[in-house]
Amino acid sequence: MTEIITSDKPAADQDPHPARLIVTLALAGLISGVAIVGIFEATFTTIAENKARELRAAVFKVLPGVSQMQKLAYLDGQVVPLPPDASPEKTIYAGYGEGGKFIGYAIPGEGPGFQDTIKLLYGYKPADRKVVGMEILESRETPGLGDKIYKDAVFVGNFADLPIDPVIEVVKKGRRDSDNQVDAITGATISSRAVVRIINETNVIWLDKLPATGSEPVMPAGSDEVAHD
Repeated sequence: MTEIITSDKPAADQDPHPARLIVTLALAGLISGVAIVGIFEATFTTIAENKARELRAAVFKVLPGVSQMQKLAYLDGQVVPLPPDASPEKTIYAGYGEGGKFIGYAIPGEGPGFQDTIKLLYGYKPADRKVVGMEILESRETPGLGDKIYKDAVFVGNFADLPIDPVIEVVKKGRRDSDNQVDAITGATISSRAVVRIINETNVIWLDKLPATGSEPVMPAGSDEVAHD
């Protein structure tokens, strides 16, 4: 007599058909995608406004004495105030003191660090050919080490009165023998060098494009858009 072996599973507990699994996963993915897009669209404006506010604050921080600013762009072979309908990839900021006196430029730069791209902003006074401030805008450098490029006040202070000629150099901490040198952060030499490299490379891009001293763009009178809060 032949023994017949049957499954004890009730019909409802049988493994689902592969097609049903595919459909379920597809629906779950679609719902998740729609939710992500919805959240992104809902928060995009807020994120953009926050970044613009942070950048604005950084401009005033890297250019001491500035009370007003305006955005500039390199268009048609010259640096000019950014037209409302133009969105060039490369822009800088002119900073002005009391009475609309020109003080210097705030120049954005970016490049690879140890972990990821570092984005920064630095103040530059063309009359003195000096960097007069530096602010890290974005960084994912190693916590406790590479993040000292913005947490270490001594390192950041290197950029408060820093000649750019012939180029800015990085040296081991305690070995500075020239005004154009920056002390590297112990344990974060790569990140330190990345900051200096970004500034040197950005100078190559921008300095020859800047107007001659005394010919800088004039601060527009009575513009609330560029007035410092």
